Amino acid sequence: MKAMRLERSGAPLQWIEMPDPQPGPGQLQVKISACGVCRTDLHVVDGDLTEPRLPIIPGHEIVGHVSALGEGVDAFEIGDRIGIPWLGHTCGCCSYCRSGAENLCDDPGFTGYQIDGGYADVAVADARFCFRLEGDLSDAELAPLLCAGLIGYRSLVMAGADAKRLGIYGFGAAAHIVAQVARYEDREVYAFTSPGDGAAQRFALDLGAAWAGGSDEIAPTELDAAIIFAPVGSLVPAALRAVRKGGVVVCGGIHMSDIPAFPYSLLWGERVLRSVANLTRQDAIDFLELAPRVPVRTRIEEFPLAQANEALDALRAGRLTGAAVLRP
Repeated sequence: MKAMRLERSGAPLQWIEMPDPQPGPGQLQVKISACGVCRTDLHVVDGDLTEPRLPIIPGHEIVGHVSALGEGVDAFEIGDRIGIPWLGHTCGCCSYCRSGAENLCDDPGFTGYQIDGGYADVAVADARFCFRLEGDLSDAELAPLLCAGLIGYRSLVMAGADAKRLGIYGFGAAAHIVAQVARYEDREVYAFTSPGDGAAQRFALDLGAAWAGGSDEIAPTELDAAIIFAPVGSLVPAALRAVRKGGVVVCGGIHMSDIPAFPYSLLWGERVLRSVANLTRQDAIDFLELAPRVPVRTRIEEFPLAQANEALDALRAGRLTGAAVLRP
């Protein structure tokens, strides 16, 4: 197999060639056809997330076809098109797993963080955490749904079904997917981008946003809820200022810069500030069933696998409109 592997945090990924991994009991071997480049990958590579199993092959928005079955796997067949997301393993026995909150498992394994991921042409994965992918989207178009879509969907659910005026801070891969779902649900979308990012603002308006402007601007109306995808802590008080009494601010990322001190008056009025952590398999089932009905369409920029570092650089520098996807 060929892969781009992280040897140490903060270093560029290295091209490697090694024997194909073989599936163990309960696992699938997958020939990878596409892998999305997620901001979480950037946090892993840059060392913002501090518990990787090094060396590690990043990538957790994986689309491919089943090429071998491990012992005991009967839910999939050779040739099935499947997706492999961030959540790659849970213990199944902690209080969180037993209560339906497996996203908070005390002993999890995450694809591309503790489990080798999709910046490769072959991977193995626990079949219980893989999902059959149907529909007419190409493999590359589907890849961003596996994390940007799933986390965006979970964030939207956390914002509340009654949040009709929705602010979205940071208009990248997750935002451009969740905006489509929000419009399908007859919500108004107010998109906040980096100040002066006219391309992202036009992109948001093209997807049906009612308004788009810089994160230093004030929305033309009070918001019911806001989702923050940009990893910028100073957006938290800005979003709290923007939502009504009783409104909800959801932090949708896995990492964020420090949140500055803010007056209690911004939180008062029964406003709610919460984070989203990982995802559950039920999130994937629900979202992958919903996405074709919207229908969700992703805007992608493809990179050869060997250019994974360039794709990460483009994400780091904010040069992407939509999502980057690696092709082996």
